[in-house]
Amino acid sequence: MAAHISPRILIVRLSAIGDVLHGLPVLSALREALPQAYLAWVVEGRTSELLRNHPALDEIISVPRGWLKKPSAVWNLRRRLRELRFDIAIDLQGLTKSAAAAWLSGAPRRIGFAGQDGREISRWFNIELVLPSGTHVVDRNLELLRAIAIEPRKVVFGLQGDPSARDAARSMLEDARLDGRIVLINPGAGWPSKLWPSERYAAVAHELGKRHAVGSLVVWAGEQEHRWAQQIVAGSGGFARIAPPTSLSELAALTERAALFLGSDTGPMHLAAAVGTPCVALFGPSPGERNGPYGPGHIVLQKMRLNGSSRARRTASDEAMRAITVDDVSTACAQLLARGTVVRQSA
Repeated sequence: MAAHISPRILIVRLSAIGDVLHGLPVLSALREALPQAYLAWVVEGRTSELLRNHPALDEIISVPRGWLKKPSAVWNLRRRLRELRFDIAIDLQGLTKSAAAAWLSGAPRRIGFAGQDGREISRWFNIELVLPSGTHVVDRNLELLRAIAIEPRKVVFGLQGDPSARDAARSMLEDARLDGRIVLINPGAGWPSKLWPSERYAAVAHELGKRHAVGSLVVWAGEQEHRWAQQIVAGSGGFARIAPPTSLSELAALTERAALFLGSDTGPMHLAAAVGTPCVALFGPSPGERNGPYGPGHIVLQKMRLNGSSRARRTASDEAMRAITVDDVSTACAQLLARGTVVRQSA
């Protein structure tokens, strides 16, 4: 790499919210080590909103969901990537579709995962394979940079706040009549086996309001989560409010203003961790030490651990989540609230 100080590098991490966030430290590390490099990122759908205005990124290449099944979308992506003449492609996702995007770029160096992180046929498309040894997915992603002799000095997410989103977040809290310290609650999850009962979130919101004078704002996405949010507010004894629909930028701005985030293994939880908001994270089917909120200052609650394939854990019951009690969560929230000071990671 020393002989080529301004390489053109493509990052591939197509989805989802939390996984794209887990890739941001790779982007930041590349920019620090190679300030003259041209850095681009291929991403699917609305997840691209997370990458807008990132100071380390030169270009976002957005593709529609399901693009690999659409010949016209594949051809358009190939043409755009070939125009940019990448030297290196880094596949952070380790799936067929992400490795195929790296291959379509024509980059002579295509770096991806070996072992269990190199899933499906990604190892056929990628040329230089790295076997990660770290525990957390953020650290495992960063290990791919060893292929180009980069060892990051620190982990930086580098999210930049949107001033208009911050104004919108301020208005949301004013409309909800929430001031001072607030807890942000997100009841949703990508898998049914990751859900914690809405009545338990309501009980925690009531406890936080009654004992600690802290109000809660419940954020949501989609009709089902909206119903859960309504149930939490209804059962909170008046201590919780429901948020209006939010964009990802507005959600980031709300998490910046929160004293604490409460939720399970979801994109919003990882967003909160990325901006430095302390999290109480509830884990059941996925390992908290690998997929939990990154960095110090968080509490991961996991009473049971599910083994087996991703499909088996995805379709499991919510038994592991129900093993976490209201008292467990209320106590963890109280511990983080008692610490007071929040160290933000916005740069």
